[in-house]
Amino acid sequence: MVRTKNLIHPGEILKEEFMEPMGISQNRLAMDLRIPVPRVNAIVRGRRAITADTAVRLGAYFGTGPEFWQNLQGHYDLCLARKKLDEETPGFFSMIRKAVAL
Repeated sequence: MVRTKNLIHPGEILKEEFMEPMGISQNRLAMDLRIPVPRVNAIVRGRRAITADTAVRLGAYFGTGPEFWQNLQGHYDLCLARKKLDEETPGFFSMIRKAVAL
């Protein structure tokens, strides 16, 4: 079973670790990044992924570098993919481990 119970969307990190402590609203962030407000809202609500374009903008804005945001999103996406595979093909991971061990 793949652990996804405590999986945190990158948008939640954006909101709780960056925007809220710095007092930055979604409107302000969108205006400063020159992106649509609905994009920021969807990211913060966990309904949209952070694209490479948005990662570049966030990295420049917060001084983190785009890799930080892309790594958060990549980790999140991989965990969801593993969960989906595990649900659709139960025992897949143990089967692969056994096959590789042969």
